[in-house]
Amino acid sequence: MDPAGKRCDKSDRGGGLMAIQPQQPLIMQFGTSRFLQAHVDYFIGQSLAAGRSSAPVAVVQTSASEAGKARVAAMTRGAATNNSLAGYPVRIQGLMDGQVVDSEEQVRCIECAMVAQEEWPRVVQLFWQRVTHVVSNTADSGYQLHDDDHPDAAPPRSFPAKLLVLLLARYQSGRSGVTIMPCELVANNGQVLKEIVLDLARAWALPDTFIQWLGRECLWVNSLVDRIVSQAIEPLGAVAEPYALWAIEQQPGLALPCEHEAIRCVPDLAPLEWLKLGVLNLSHTYLVELWQEGLDRSVTTVHEAMQSPALRAELESMLQQEVIPILRAMELGEEIDAYVDSVRERFQNPFLHHRLDDIAQNHPVKLERRILPIWQQGRALLPQLALPRLTACLGRHQLVSGSGD
Repeated sequence: MDPAGKRCDKSDRGGGLMAIQPQQPLIMQFGTSRFLQAHVDYFIGQSLAAGRSSAPVAVVQTSASEAGKARVAAMTRGAATNNSLAGYPVRIQGLMDGQVVDSEEQVRCIECAMVAQEEWPRVVQLFWQRVTHVVSNTADSGYQLHDDDHPDAAPPRSFPAKLLVLLLARYQSGRSGVTIMPCELVANNGQVLKEIVLDLARAWALPDTFIQWLGRECLWVNSLVDRIVSQAIEPLGAVAEPYALWAIEQQPGLALPCEHEAIRCVPDLAPLEWLKLGVLNLSHTYLVELWQEGLDRSVTTVHEAMQSPALRAELESMLQQEVIPILRAMELGEEIDAYVDSVRERFQNPFLHHRLDDIAQNHPVKLERRILPIWQQGRALLPQLALPRLTACLGRHQLVSGSGD
């Protein structure tokens, strides 16, 4: 294991160890995705470059993906080559305030990268010695548990079990708690992850004092992420749209790991979650529904759909006559028209080839999750408002009855 107060990249990976401040904070990131590279890591890199924060990132790959291992190897080579933080490009392409944006920035924030299955002792030591914040983006199945996980596994298979073992090591070292900031697209993701970890700790019959420490000393933060990251740049890097948001729900004692204008601290995430659901997510799924019904089968992408007079007119009518009145009735406290304008601009991004057949995957489930809740809000808050388009869309899939006439 590396000695305390040293960089976590090893000399046998190229380059010698570089001395750092013994207590230099560290952000541990679970996941190597292009989304994290162009979102959380992008914010951290800009914050470090501006001198607004001091904690770099230690990346941990949690899966057995060969693509993830290749990214870890590239990150390790980058840190060793520069004898510093690994860098990679993020290309920003799209529209902002009606102007075309096409630029590339170099992001530097990764101190080291490890494959959990191969370097678990290093992960554990770093976690109890230096980590102050945890971020994660472990895909749709990231919170699923495995029956064969146990406290002595090195490492356990599931992400929640890995996190629990790391937190136990930190508790046993006598250190303070950490701030956990998951980025998975799960409502109340921080609290959901907290309950999974606490339940697992009880199932493993871990000490009550440790379980109390998990709830009292660690902060489990709900957050909402929003940025389209359209493709990877090999071996490291990503192409992303100009729009970016990391909304973080406030709670006592919360200190952010970095500073960036795309980070919003809010008292309640629910208004932003409803806004994203009702405009961005609903519009994607509604466009797919119109397309599948044959309104204009010549288009293949969201950008092309926005250039189609038939599809564009139906989308705009649905938003203006049905969705926006519902969102206003919900009294979200957000600038609804401004958000609709931003989504409209994002959909018209000429660089983004967001294919409708990709969005169409799991379409029935998306109808139930993205359109039905808005329709239900409309029926409850505005019973007099006709919702012909949303009702017809849901009725075709037997999610509601009636034609909406």
